[in-house]
Formats: sequence, C-alpha cells, structure tokens
Amino acid sequence: MENINYEPLALEEEEKNLIREYGTVVNYPKGQIIFAAGDTADRIYLIEEGFVKIYRITADGRRVTVGSMRSPGELMGLAETLYHGERTCFAGAINDATLVVVRKNRFEELLEQHPVIAIKVAKTLGVRMREAEAIIHEMVCWQVPGRLAMLLLKMSERAGVETEIGTKIDLRLTHEEIACMIGTSRQTVTSLLNTFKQEKSIAIEGREMYIIDSEKLNKWIV
Repeated sequence: MENINYEPLALEEEEKNLIREYGTVVNYPKGQIIFAAGDTADRIYLIEEGFVKIYRITADGRRVTVGSMRSPGELMGLAETLYHGERTCFAGAINDATLVVVRKNRFEELLEQHPVIAIKVAKTLGVRMREAEAIIHEMVCWQVPGRLAMLLLKMSERAGVETEIGTKIDLRLTHEEIACMIGTSRQTVTSLLNTFKQEKSIAIEGREMYIIDSEKLNKWIV
C-alpha cells in the first residue's frame, strides 16, 4: 500500500514575522489546555515552540486524538475561527509551548493586507482536509500495528534527532497519549512497542525512544 504523508506547509520567516506583528506571544506549560470544545473560535495560533495535540472527549470520558499533532511553525485553529463558530475540539500542549495568538479581527486584517498569507492559509486548510481523509482511511483499513508504526515514523520526521543509536523521537508521550492518537488501548500500545523493540525496529532507553530500522516499521503498514 502506498504510504502518503501530508507534511505541514512551512511558513517563510518573513510570513511568520508578519503574523507576529499582529499577535501576542503566550506561553503554555505542558498539559495546559489552549482551547476547549464549546469555546468561541475567535483567534488563531502560530506555534513557535513545542507541540500541540488536537483531541475530542467521548461520551464515556476517553480522549480521542483527531488530526495530527501540530508542530513548530504551524498555524492552528484556522477553520473554526474563519467560520467563527464554536470549537468542536480541545487543543492541549504536549510539552511546554510558546504560541503567537492572533484575534480574529486582526487576522482578517492581515489576510486582506497580505494575500500571500491568505494563499498559504488556503493551502494549509486543503492539506489538512486531505490529511483528515487519510486518517479516516488508516482507521478503517489499517490494523493497530500499522497505525502505531505510521505514527512513530511521522513523529520521527517531525520531532526526530539523529543520534548514534538511531533517530531519537524528541517528544515524550505516554502510552495512554499514543493510544488516544491511534484509537486503541494503552495496554495494546505497550504490547506493540515491546514487539517493535524485540524485532529491533525501535530501541527504548529509559524514557527515550529511537527509530533504528524504519524499513521494519514500514512492513507493518498493510
């Protein structure tokens, strides 16, 4: 099966500077909720540092991640803000995060005065729609091992640091958080990570995880 990875569209530094001029820098500690379902969508966010997860809470209280985690340099909260509806999801800081917060009226001024940003926003929304379709496909067609393998590969691309051991995933997620991201249980994640470790596709040292054989992980994606 062809593995399609929709990478976030990178903003140029001059584009980021424009957004910074219209917004305010806010720091969010690890675990802090940035926005919640039911909030009025009246601002967008530029992630400067850290990673953010987008999730919903089910009727039985489980957290289910929707969409990919948002990475440094990405815009967040776009669609609902431009539509000016209510938030349907939660956004939480995976680690300590620094964001530029731009209120809706200021963001609209920015888009009117700088069409290059408006085009980038449109392209970003298009990529995310395709990404959402891909996630639905993964959930329906791929078994849990494949979904976990793909997540680890995506994390290594977005938050990977090359070391002598392999590509260290420079982002610490609990097994529960990983389970929420691929629609399974914490116990299943723990078991599968042990399987990946035994086949030497990953290495785990303390709280650090390394990708040491991406080809072996890719073979699970069927």
